[in-house]
Amino acid sequence: MKKVLTLLGLAIFSFGFSQGGTLIVNNYSAYDFKGFIIANNFAGGCYPYINSNNPDMVTVPANSHIGNGNALIYPNYRDQYTSSLYPMTEWHVSTSSSPGIVRLWNHPAIMPGGVISNNTKWATTKFVMYYPGTTTLAPDNFNGAITLAGNSSCYTASDNMTTSTGNNSAEIFTLTTGGTNYTYIQLY
Repeated sequence: MKKVLTLLGLAIFSFGFSQGGTLIVNNYSAYDFKGFIIANNFAGGCYPYINSNNPDMVTVPANSHIGNGNALIYPNYRDQYTSSLYPMTEWHVSTSSSPGIVRLWNHPAIMPGGVISNNTKWATTKFVMYYPGTTTLAPDNFNGAITLAGNSSCYTASDNMTTSTGNNSAEIFTLTTGGTNYTYIQLY
């Protein structure tokens, strides 16, 4: 009985910390966000590495955030498909520098508690901003990459950026509450 309780406790602990928590993208800007969403290992090296695949770049429309109920929220690789306004149907998974493989949103390898989920954390976005509903680039080169502090061994990007005129900016950070990590990508 003791072993069963121990295993059950470890499983619950794994689910609580799998994938480093929930990803939330708040787009407070007047432009559509189109970006790659990336998670990777922070414990040494960048692998495993997982990024959005279908669609390759997720779109979060202008003025879409938690305040109006239109934020992108990914609790994990699997459950985002049935709960998010912007579902990802496939993820690209790499375990080394060789080309990776594509996994459907419900593949056992990326489910909560799985090896990939337990060893990755939301980390980076590479994005471009567009005028709403178009493919016309937003002004002032509002695009780039931002990565969580502490992830510099995988990416050389900062955890924030501001356009040259100061009219727009982006940031990525993690907050922990109740033992759960929430990684925010915010665009202004």
